[in-house]
Amino acid sequence: MSTKDPIFIGVDLGGTNIEAAAVRNGEVLVSKKKKTRPEKGADSVIGRIEATVRRVFDKMDAASSDFEGLCIGAPGAVDPSTGIVRAAPNLDWKDVPLGEELQRRLGFPVFVDNDVNIGVVGEYVHGAGRGALDMVGIWVGTGIGGGIVVNGQLVKGFRGAAGEIGHVVVQPHGRRCGCGRQGCVEAYASKTAMMAMIEETIESGGESAVPEIMARKGKRRLTSSVVEAALEAGDPPMVEAVETAQFYLGLLTASLVNVLDPQIIVFGGGLVERLGEAFVAPVARTAAEYYLQQKNADRIRIVPSALGDDAGPVGAAVIASRRL
Repeated sequence: MSTKDPIFIGVDLGGTNIEAAAVRNGEVLVSKKKKTRPEKGADSVIGRIEATVRRVFDKMDAASSDFEGLCIGAPGAVDPSTGIVRAAPNLDWKDVPLGEELQRRLGFPVFVDNDVNIGVVGEYVHGAGRGALDMVGIWVGTGIGGGIVVNGQLVKGFRGAAGEIGHVVVQPHGRRCGCGRQGCVEAYASKTAMMAMIEETIESGGESAVPEIMARKGKRRLTSSVVEAALEAGDPPMVEAVETAQFYLGLLTASLVNVLDPQIIVFGGGLVERLGEAFVAPVARTAAEYYLQQKNADRIRIVPSALGDDAGPVGAAVIASRRL
């Protein structure tokens, strides 16, 4: 790899953590993290993003002029043309000019896109989807996010709203989703949904080790590490919640395959990174039962993310390079 290849800064902005990385040709050279602390407000979070990026500068012994530009993935609805985060519920943001403000502070080009979109692009270009023509990414976390790549291009839709696969309805008149509708896959397969199912079990007189595990780990919400610990303990409500998630993700996957016929479906997000193939394999088995076209169905790959946490920063760097 030529040392003359341009270096970009990729940033993944989450409700819990900010990760900034210097990336060259898909390789993370330096990565730094900082807590997001959204309760302190948008200006404070932007300051924390700037500080995290400057820590990368320091580690690289470089200045902003040594980098071609920066792209940041933000959770929620983003206007990539203006860099404005229109709505980010996990951050309690509305119409925040993130791109403009970061560019003013850092002094070089800054682009903004949806966080799942950049993760999907990272996996497509440098990760599990490398070499494929068409790919679907499904990210399992607090919600269910997704992205679709067709003929090598991320599908945006004419309103820029494509890829909201977490809100595909898999159970009409079913569980209430955070979006306000009923029956979305997010209401069955996200960590939020899993916690809701466990709370319902406890409220109805059942027992679960999850609250005790959360208390022991100092967690106020269901995290991937709590899910893993509860599964290792054989906690029945947690096992049932995960199996429910896997079943509905299988239905979702089959529907996406029937509509798009992609070469590969990549599952990402913290939960998948934590549980890996053990989480994805049951999803793939369910999906295969619902494929309309069974011929060559075994050639459709359903796999965990290859880049893990780095998918966001790597994808952000790809998007920055393309937009420049």
